[in-house]
Amino acid sequence: TPDSDHKYYLHFTTKDYKSGENAGSCLATVLYPKTKSAPVVNIKCMNIKDQKQIEEEDNKLYQNIRHQTKPITGNNIPDSYGNIEPALEPVWALAVAGSSYIMWEKSTENLGYFMAQVQSVKQWIRKDDFTEFDYTVLLHEIPTQEIISCHMRLTWLPGHPLKVKYFCASDDQGLKDGSGMESGSAAEILPERGANF
Repeated sequence: TPDSDHKYYLHFTTKDYKSGENAGSCLATVLYPKTKSAPVVNIKCMNIKDQKQIEEEDNKLYQNIRHQTKPITGNNIPDSYGNIEPALEPVWALAVAGSSYIMWEKSTENLGYFMAQVQSVKQWIRKDDFTEFDYTVLLHEIPTQEIISCHMRLTWLPGHPLKVKYFCASDDQGLKDGSGMESGSAAEILPERGANF
């Protein structure tokens, strides 16, 4: 009914974002509170890849980023033809993972999002081992067809939670902070409220 929470039970399969190969299956419950706050998600996945393989892929991505001779910068990823320069694939992969948190938090029963493009990206050089990037990402809102611009600062180190702070042009609540709460793949993002930056 319109005055109560709505709960959904889902069973779905996942695929590797880059290769398109089957990555496992998941069972989830999604609760949309009537207060229009972010959905409450409980999820359990059975992965085809073992944890060691995931860690190796994360480390390969990380080493690719760390071995650049100068800070990574880029614009319009993918370009107007849908192409991504091979040198920018690691920052694209991190943008997909980081923007997933934004899309999760902004989604409602009636609105969904997908990342259309990285408008710009700039790497920050840090003295510690973490990688840090500033992104401007464009999210496609469904069904309105609007394009939403979001600034996102992303910090990551393999074996540590991915941390995302963001602000979207359509938001009137100010900056938001989300970060992982447990170690894992760059694709694993568990939301956590925190201080603004």
